Amino acid sequence: MPQDPMDFEWSYWIEWGRERILWLLAGHLLVSQVSRVLVEKYKPWCLMVYGMAACWVLLGIKGFAVILLHAAVSFAVAQFQLSLLTWLCSLILLSTLRIPAVEEAKRRWYDTENEYYLLLFTVSVRCLFCTSFSLEYCWQRPTQKSSLSFLWMLAYVFYYPTFHNGPLMNFDEFSKQMRRQEAFSMKSNLSILIVGIIRIFFWWFLAELMIHLMYIHALYSSALPLESASYWALGGLALAQVLFFYVKYLVLYGVPALLLQMDGLKPPALPCCVSLMHSFTKMWRSFDVGLHHFLVRYIYIPMGGSQSNLLGMLLSTALTFAFVSYWHGGQSYLWYWGALNWFGVIVENGVKRILAISLIQDLI
Repeated sequence: MPQDPMDFEWSYWIEWGRERILWLLAGHLLVSQVSRVLVEKYKPWCLMVYGMAACWVLLGIKGFAVILLHAAVSFAVAQFQLSLLTWLCSLILLSTLRIPAVEEAKRRWYDTENEYYLLLFTVSVRCLFCTSFSLEYCWQRPTQKSSLSFLWMLAYVFYYPTFHNGPLMNFDEFSKQMRRQEAFSMKSNLSILIVGIIRIFFWWFLAELMIHLMYIHALYSSALPLESASYWALGGLALAQVLFFYVKYLVLYGVPALLLQMDGLKPPALPCCVSLMHSFTKMWRSFDVGLHHFLVRYIYIPMGGSQSNLLGMLLSTALTFAFVSYWHGGQSYLWYWGALNWFGVIVENGVKRILAISLIQDLI
């Protein structure tokens, strides 16, 4: 039975995974386990070299140079230890991905559009990693200097399991866990690997089943069936789409999360089932946990967050969603999406504050 071809993201990553990425991830796993057995102390540098080589193989020397240049510029600007300057640098680097002349130049580096998009997606995610390292550098204490060298930045930026599509792991957590040396158990790691592979294959099979049988995205791409559908049918289609999105990310984040575990790191929690969520706030906290930790640590809390007055909380939340919309591409529909999510979170928090008033509690 033919599959629904309209979900670009799933088709794109599955195609790349089958062709090359899964093989490169398997190579990372081999290098990681050998280095844990033989040279535990040098494991970060072994994985860094492997990640750089894998980047070179997939993206070519020019793609590799772009990512290295982003890291070098971010590190150079971080030397001033000014968070505002670091953010300005990050936004400028991110904006270069949307300059038409630069886009055309990068497209000419590759034979196919898919190869160009791989560079685009990779650099977008690497921008977040560079930002995380640079801000940690700005906030460093004198005792932290050894763990915030340019070598550590490269180890973080070129860590291959999270290289192309995430999930995001903040530098403070990555560094702390990567520097921790634990007793290595081949038997324990093997059981983690086998159970993890079985779970990922189950999720992948379920996603393929939905793609081949439900045609959710094909229905959404045509106005005619949507106009003739009842409200109940539209609600069912919307639920089916978000459920597929959830299963898809169990696979896309599940593979790197398994490799993180095999490397002795604790990955961000996998997405929580959308059927269990009933609020905007919970959705943002528990779907893409790594991105949520990034936004809270580097934007929401520095801008005042929930500890500030009402206006400060509104501003910090608005800036958080503005950055998410811009990072995802900055198209007009993404600004509407970000604004609606911001409004939903604000309304929820407002209702919670009203319900917390003792008089309202007594009435309830």
